[in-house]
Amino acid sequence: MYTQAMDLMAKEGKSEAPLLRSAEEIALQQRFDARIDAGEFMEAKDWLPENYRKTLLRQISQHAHSEIVGMLPEGNWITRAPTLKRKAILLAKVQDEGGHGLYLYAAAETLGSSRDQMLEALHSGKAKYSSIFNYPTLSWADVGVIGWLVDGAAIMNQVPICRCSYAPYARAMVRICREESFHQRQGFDSLLVMMQRGTPAQQDMVQDAVNRWWWPTLMMFGPPDDQSPNSAQSMRWGIKRISNDELRQKFVDAAVEQAKVLGVSLPDPELRWNEARQHYDFGAIDWSEFWRVVGGDGPCNRERLSARVKAWEDGAWVRDAALAHAARQTERARRQA
Repeated sequence: MYTQAMDLMAKEGKSEAPLLRSAEEIALQQRFDARIDAGEFMEAKDWLPENYRKTLLRQISQHAHSEIVGMLPEGNWITRAPTLKRKAILLAKVQDEGGHGLYLYAAAETLGSSRDQMLEALHSGKAKYSSIFNYPTLSWADVGVIGWLVDGAAIMNQVPICRCSYAPYARAMVRICREESFHQRQGFDSLLVMMQRGTPAQQDMVQDAVNRWWWPTLMMFGPPDDQSPNSAQSMRWGIKRISNDELRQKFVDAAVEQAKVLGVSLPDPELRWNEARQHYDFGAIDWSEFWRVVGGDGPCNRERLSARVKAWEDGAWVRDAALAHAARQTERARRQA
């Protein structure tokens, strides 16, 4: 999932003691709770509990960071795409991801944080992004597998967010999910071509990529429900609609059938159909790896963050020029008034 922030709060030990509230605040809280219970959407102009606001800001900004950092693993392959068609598709996809980040930063800004503040938190390492983007893309097949598995997992997580109780976030997710759906189909199509028309070496390349990305993709959904204490409150608020384990199971059930069409095997000897549950059983996930990567010790953590900081610093002259132009236009309008 691109939005693991809710599951990281307890791990990082950032709990807050409840504050004493006035009668007016209690009444506002009761009104808010009633609207949430009625399934209503909250707008930026509405009164929002501080913890609700902070949880949303944390989740949406982390989601935005993930979209922006997520451009790096695939952008690395634009100049090495095998055909002009695949290059054009990948260019469009990376551009889409940049747009998703902008939608989400704009949604997060409605909660009272500036974009500069959010980016400073990312560049300093204080803010997180999805663990999945700290893995390397070693071959062209990785681009297809990211589309099929990573974007497929993202869609599974993000479609329910289209019904998030915070309307600006929900509205942003509608378009994002439509575009992510295209990305998933594009990735699957790329792999299907390689598996059906490719050489044995290309088919082995696809299988190798699947082997490397399968388990990190399952980690995207966040820790098991019994290790995710913040999920219950987020579901109570209507920010989150489906639990981590339910989403993970739904994804596995879909991916197994898709893998059969592709002709690839999934790297889990315990993966088998459970007739009683009407779901696929799958093996244990190495959560120590997940927390290690989230904590900054993944294969590409330093590389990814360094690339983002360099891009920000290299783009300073553009921001300065835009601000100078805006100031000049404002001064010109003032003189003409």
